[in-house]
Amino acid sequence: MLAQAAGEFPCVGETFEEASAALGYDLWDLVSNGPEEQLTLTEFTQPAILTASVALHRCWSSAGGSQPEFVAGHSLGEYSALVVAGSLSLHDAAKLVQTRGRAMQGAVPAGEGAMAAVLGLSDAVIDEVCVTHCDDDAYVGAVNYNSPGQVVIAGHAAAVSAAAAFMKEAGAKRVLPLPVSAPFHTPLMQPAASVMAEAFQDVELLDAQIPVISNVDAQPHRKATEIRRLLVRQVSEPVMWTQCVMTLLQAGCVQFLECGPGKVLTGLVKRINRDVSCIALEDPVALTNTVKECTV
Repeated sequence: MLAQAAGEFPCVGETFEEASAALGYDLWDLVSNGPEEQLTLTEFTQPAILTASVALHRCWSSAGGSQPEFVAGHSLGEYSALVVAGSLSLHDAAKLVQTRGRAMQGAVPAGEGAMAAVLGLSDAVIDEVCVTHCDDDAYVGAVNYNSPGQVVIAGHAAAVSAAAAFMKEAGAKRVLPLPVSAPFHTPLMQPAASVMAEAFQDVELLDAQIPVISNVDAQPHRKATEIRRLLVRQVSEPVMWTQCVMTLLQAGCVQFLECGPGKVLTGLVKRINRDVSCIALEDPVALTNTVKECTV
């Protein structure tokens, strides 16, 4: 999508140049040419996804797309949502997510943490199983409530493995280990949360011009003080994505547009409510066609 869009929308190159200036390296070159082993490191992946998401929204705006009534993002995506809402500059967001990636990766020694996606069990059963497999030496808990029947668990590797086996016996359709080396959005990330609390002291965070739905409490927020506090908590607390979407539905939202690599969130929103319109702006044709449809 980005390679195609870059030729049609000058804002793509401009957005990557803006992020590169903040990061101190050529992000577009890294995304386009690798090396892959560097791009897959969290401290490089997070700025790349952030910048791509912001670039796609700028493409949408430059093509005549309307401003959203609300914005929301899943985990890292909350930062791009805040850029769109005018609360964070892309320059500051890029540096923050680079710091976030390093801090989250370094919070737990490699091999000690794990994450797994659980399909086909209720949230209540997953929560109960996790509680029974936690003790003073091992933690496991639900960390991404993605949609009904799709929840990610994380924690110490042994506890995740034990809970996963129990969930299969409890009727889970599948339990899929995720290819990550750190247990994101768990209390084990508290050292990373402390790093982010300090990092935010050097950043100008403005009141949001558009309500931003927080991953932590699934409520809309505009005040910079609230946004800062919740972003720090987000590092070590679960992503309440199902509840975020329900908040948007209850507010009357009927059309969801995904600006970012892929269409994972589009799929999750459709699992939560099949009746809403949800479109991933994956290529220039889809983007321009959607602009026309939304302005008819």
